[in-house]
Amino acid sequence: MTESQNRLYRDPNLQIVFAVTLIVVMGVSSISPAFPEIQTAFGISKPTVGLLIVVFTLPGVLFTPILGVLADRFGRKKVLVPSLLLFGVAGCACSLARDFNLLLTLRFLQGIGAASLGVLNVTIIGDLYSNSKRQLATAMGYNATVLNIGIPCYLIIGGALASLAWYYPFALSLLAVPVGILVLTSLKSPEPRNSQDFKHYLSSAFQGIKNRQVLGLFSVTLFTFIILYGTYLTYFSLLLGGESFRASPFLIGVITSSMGLTTAATSSQLGTLTKRFSEKTLIKVACLIYTIALLIVPLVHTIWLFLVPTVIFGIAQGMNMPSIQTLLARLAPTEYRAAFMSLNGMVLRLGQTLGPLIIGAIYLIGGFEGAFFASAGIAVAMFILASVVLK
Repeated sequence: MTESQNRLYRDPNLQIVFAVTLIVVMGVSSISPAFPEIQTAFGISKPTVGLLIVVFTLPGVLFTPILGVLADRFGRKKVLVPSLLLFGVAGCACSLARDFNLLLTLRFLQGIGAASLGVLNVTIIGDLYSNSKRQLATAMGYNATVLNIGIPCYLIIGGALASLAWYYPFALSLLAVPVGILVLTSLKSPEPRNSQDFKHYLSSAFQGIKNRQVLGLFSVTLFTFIILYGTYLTYFSLLLGGESFRASPFLIGVITSSMGLTTAATSSQLGTLTKRFSEKTLIKVACLIYTIALLIVPLVHTIWLFLVPTVIFGIAQGMNMPSIQTLLARLAPTEYRAAFMSLNGMVLRLGQTLGPLIIGAIYLIGGFEGAFFASAGIAVAMFILASVVLK
């Protein structure tokens, strides 16, 4: 890695993107250790507590493509700043809710604010560094590293706060407000210049998105987030806090956070890895590693041995997601980049939304073992799909 690439993380604009990324992962990872406490507080079932993820991610399915188009037409900041403010205010309000239906309503509003965040952060990285293939891969890797340092930190902090009361982790969302102000006042990144009429813009963007590789990357994203949000962040937390292991919220946060550490370490080396292997190869290998990690979980009977599959899972995540984002950013022209990334964000949110529902249905039939074995089957399907489409 060249000296300029080593210094890339010092770019103030990239550092602001990192701050947005830390908000992106807060919405679920900070509250998932509290799920057992929330289940007890409201007297609800395991599948019902999963609705806190479903209603948060569902707005992303509905609004992300619209927000991506608006960001291409009117600029990134004009969408990003209001989204951050809504995320912060609605999320903090969740900490005041004492009725589960009200809590779900506020989570839905917070999800509207979150809908564009995970799209526009990587879109802006593409805007900043698309002229250099290596810088783009390096910046995406750094961003994934920050994301995956944030996940374990939020899991531990959320677990510690949930040990005091289930509602404290929701108050962390207020941090999005100063980040929104920082974006408004300090972010300097290229904005798209769309002089074409709206109909032509949509037609041109659609033609680019019909690319077989783009559709394949969208599909891998969908399967990845079904596994991550359905299996790992929901039912793995419930497994640890259930009758077999009875882990405290803090311990749940510690164990689940170990994934983020290896993801961060792996993704930080993406620039180096892409010197030897293509992003497509890294995605395929990651699918096989996911499979191994998921097959191990049902075989573990001592709580600290769960660190083995979580560490393995993290390696796969660190190779997979930044590689997908790098390929998509490279395939997308600047004037359509937010549309490309927003559709991937929509698919991502769809995976987050379907994950707890699909894995919840499997859990009702086959218990925790069935949930993890079925998830391993999904990872195998991801590998087959990637092998066929990403040639």
